[in-house]
Amino acid sequence: MPMHRGVVERSLPKIRKRKKLRYEDITVVDQSLLKRAVGAAALGNAMEWFDFGVYAYIADTISEVFFPASVSPGVRLIGTFGAFTAAFLMRPLGGLVFGPLGDRIGRQKVLAVTMIMMAIGTLCIGLIPSYATIGVWSPILLVLARMVQGFSTGGEYGGATTFIAEYSPDKRRGFMGSWLEFGTLSGYVLGASVVTGMKAWVPHETLLDWGWRVPFLIAGPLGIIGLYMRLKLEETPAFRKHAEEAEKRGRSGEPFWKMFTEYWPALLICIGLVLVFNVTDYMLLSYMPTYLSEQLHLDAAHGLLLIIVVMVVMMLIIMVGGRITDHVGRKPVMMAGCLGFLVLSWPLMLLVHDGGLVVTFLGLMGLGLLLLCFEVSMPSALPALFPTAIRYGALSIAFNISVSLFGGTTPLVMQALISATGHDFWPAWYLMAAGAIGAVAVFFSRETANKPLWGSGPAVSTEAEARELVRDSA
Repeated sequence: MPMHRGVVERSLPKIRKRKKLRYEDITVVDQSLLKRAVGAAALGNAMEWFDFGVYAYIADTISEVFFPASVSPGVRLIGTFGAFTAAFLMRPLGGLVFGPLGDRIGRQKVLAVTMIMMAIGTLCIGLIPSYATIGVWSPILLVLARMVQGFSTGGEYGGATTFIAEYSPDKRRGFMGSWLEFGTLSGYVLGASVVTGMKAWVPHETLLDWGWRVPFLIAGPLGIIGLYMRLKLEETPAFRKHAEEAEKRGRSGEPFWKMFTEYWPALLICIGLVLVFNVTDYMLLSYMPTYLSEQLHLDAAHGLLLIIVVMVVMMLIIMVGGRITDHVGRKPVMMAGCLGFLVLSWPLMLLVHDGGLVVTFLGLMGLGLLLLCFEVSMPSALPALFPTAIRYGALSIAFNISVSLFGGTTPLVMQALISATGHDFWPAWYLMAAGAIGAVAVFFSRETANKPLWGSGPAVSTEAEARELVRDSA
């Protein structure tokens, strides 16, 4: 990210204390609406990552179903992860469509559409006939279904983080945002638990025949529940105020091109932050189960159980981490994670590579705790990079470009590098590189904890806090 720091800071929000606040300048957050908003956003994220988790954890079985037996297991896995990566090629396009649309017609409407599209895409995977039945059309249909998922997901995370951030009080935005990643981990744990149970109790022949379809078919009911919850939501206070002001001015919003000409430093910072976040996320939660079974020859069920335990521990402490970011700031926590990956990736992967269950678990848990630095920070840090008028669009575009180029390709790149070179320590080097890039992005970012979102007035939890702010500004 070669840019002068002064250029970056001039393009980031200048947050100054107002000389005089009026009561109407302050948003008093409705706590019941806030809980519903967080719950609906977190459920959508859980559903998205349930699918990704299931796909990653059952990748070895999927490779036998959708690809011919005449090719080697390594080639079949590369093909399976190639289909996994296909979804990420569509994500920037989805972000390009859904993001700016969310800035024009509202966050709630777009999030309802992305929810139902995700459910349909996942459901379709569970209905595709095997390679033995329809030949080459089987992997082609798999890729098409993954592309539908990727297109819808392109508008999901940016919209969900924007939705929660715009609903949250300034002093609790880190805590409330951490619920979104709680949904991520919940989806992963549910997906991993279903796959682990099936691999442990369902005969392999039954799993190949029809058992693998069950986790994907669960998406139908989950999608209906999530859609109902999102349709019952109200639009965020920040967007409502922005829409009212835009209507008074006779403008629908900022021109689309301004996010590239005026806010490009924030876009680059967002790409860098998302890179380290998602490379580590997909490395640990998506690729490690395959790495443990295929490279280290650990029993598949044992490997999945280790990852599940790591994620459960992360779920137990993620809310505490969110509160910490509200007290000490987002930047120190994110920088700790970046430097941790830069310094500790190699020794932690040595522990993972040891082969003993206890030592391997300690290595995975260390990686999980470093990943937690981003899980608790990103949902509140990323939306604060952009003003209300372009927040959904800019965040969706930058997020999905980074995920598509770096995060979602991680399993495919790792499998290809290990297969080509025969060396098992590529994950450590990849994590170190991501940590270095992330540290640069954190350095150029601005601390936004306990401050209003760019383009919005203060947001508080109670009437008493609002009156106190008015008094203090007098």
